[in-house]
Amino acid sequence: MQGLLRRIAAATAIPGVLVFLAAVVVHPERDGAHIAEVGQLYGLTHGLEAVGLILQVVGLFSLAWLGADRLRPRDLTGVYAAVLGTIWYFGLIVVDGTRNPVTARYAPDLVHTSADLDTGTAIIVLPALLLFPLGHILLGLLNARHGARWAGLLLAAGAVAYTLGGLAIFGLGPTSPAIEVLEIAGAVPFAIGFILMTRHWTRPAP
Repeated sequence: MQGLLRRIAAATAIPGVLVFLAAVVVHPERDGAHIAEVGQLYGLTHGLEAVGLILQVVGLFSLAWLGADRLRPRDLTGVYAAVLGTIWYFGLIVVDGTRNPVTARYAPDLVHTSADLDTGTAIIVLPALLLFPLGHILLGLLNARHGARWAGLLLAAGAVAYTLGGLAIFGLGPTSPAIEVLEIAGAVPFAIGFILMTRHWTRPAP
């Protein structure tokens, strides 16, 4: 069973975070005019991000089962918080990738502005921007307590920086270059930390 879980974790967590990172790096510009111009590419990058996030969720569950003999029940809070944050962020990515290309076609000036944030969208977007970094901060602390300090640090710092990029859309506007810089600057250490974490927990116990 342990061998199967290691294979599942390695086959989902690492590819998942690499697909996510690649999609973040090639993400088109975020203003309505550019989204309308690139057409299906915007939806494609978000589809890849969504696939990467789901693979990360499967990987996290596998890693939790692998570490069950080393983790106390309260330790699992960090794993479950990261899973919840990732699932909620998956919802944000799906909404972003399906809603904004349509809005960009008919009302490009509304895209990625507070004027386009209705109640239905807000209950997905706003909690995601809180739960994703919080969950990975808790997951980072869990890793640090169990001998994977660098993995924990990179996960937590990367998730926070990446999320700040998403928040900057509302504070600085969708044309700000700071958004792309923050998201990539966060996604890179996040991916490295996720890979280090996976390798740490998939190593056979001595």
